[in-house]
Amino acid sequence: MNELRQKYVIAIVGTTAIGKTALGITLARFFKSEIISADSRQFFKEMTIGTAVPTDEELSLAKHHFIQNLSIFDTYSVGDFEKDTLKKIKELHKTNDIVILLGGSGLYVDAVLKGLDYFPKVDVKIREKLKIELENNGIKNLQEQLKELDNKSYNEIEISNPQRLIRALEICIGTGKTYSSFLNKDKKATRKFTVLKVGLTAERQIIYNRINKRVDIMVEEGLVAEAKELHKHKKLNALQTVGYRELFSYFEKIFTLEFAIAEIKKNTRRFAKRQVTWFKRDKDIKWFEYDEKQKNIIKYIKSQIQK
Repeated sequence: MNELRQKYVIAIVGTTAIGKTALGITLARFFKSEIISADSRQFFKEMTIGTAVPTDEELSLAKHHFIQNLSIFDTYSVGDFEKDTLKKIKELHKTNDIVILLGGSGLYVDAVLKGLDYFPKVDVKIREKLKIELENNGIKNLQEQLKELDNKSYNEIEISNPQRLIRALEICIGTGKTYSSFLNKDKKATRKFTVLKVGLTAERQIIYNRINKRVDIMVEEGLVAEAKELHKHKKLNALQTVGYRELFSYFEKIFTLEFAIAEIKKNTRRFAKRQVTWFKRDKDIKWFEYDEKQKNIIKYIKSQIQK
C-alpha cells in the first residue's frame, strides 16, 4: 500500500549563512524525516570549522547524511554524489514519504533533482594545457579567459574552484561553444519522486552581514589552527575553497592575518552572489524571507503535498 503513495523530496536552497540548516532540522523533525546534505564543502571530515558543518547538537536533532563522510584525499565527483544520493533517497522512501535535501551547492542539488547536463568529449590535451597554465600563471589568468569566452559562466560558476574553472574552459575551447550553452539541455533523467523546492532569501546587506558574522565566529572557534593543519595538503582539490585558500596565503606570508580574514569575508560574499544568480534562474523555487516564521513554511509545504 505504501508503495502507491506519493514520494517527495523537499529541497531547501539559498545562500551560505541564510539559515538552511535550522529550517531543515525543523522540517525533518516535523515530518519525522531525515536530511541529505548537498553542500559539497561539508563532505570532508578534515574540514569542520571552515565549512560550517552543523554542530553536534544540530546533528543530534535530525539524522543527516553525507556530512563529513569523505576524506580530502578521496576522489569524489558530482556524478558520484548523484548516484549515492538517489540510492539513499530510495532507501529512505521505504520508511518515509518525505526526504529533506539541504544545501547551497546548486550543481549538486540540480544533479539530484534534474540529472547531470550532457557535455561532448573534448581533447584531454586541452585540460592538461590548462593545468600547466594554472600552475605557471595562477588562477586569475584562467578566470579572465573564461570571462572573455563565456561571461555567463564566469558570473555563475564557482570560479575560485580550479577544477570547475578548468572544466568550463575546456568545454569552451574544445567545442567552440560556451559552457553555459550546454546547461539544462537534453536531460534524460527521470525521478521516482515529486520535487518541492523552498528557498530562503534576504536583502543583500543582510546576507553580507550574516556572512561577516559567521566568519568572525569561525575564527573564534579555531579556523586558523584548522587551516594550518591542512596547509601541507593545499594542492588537493577539496582545499581549493574559500576560508582555507586565504589562510594558506597568510601562512606563506603573502597576506597578514587581518587581510586574510577580510578576504575570506569578501570571497564568501562573492560566492553568495553566485549562489543567488544560480538559484534565481529556477522558477520552481518558492522563496521565503530568511526570518519567515517556520510554521508558515510548513503550512505551505503541507498545502503542496496534500494536493
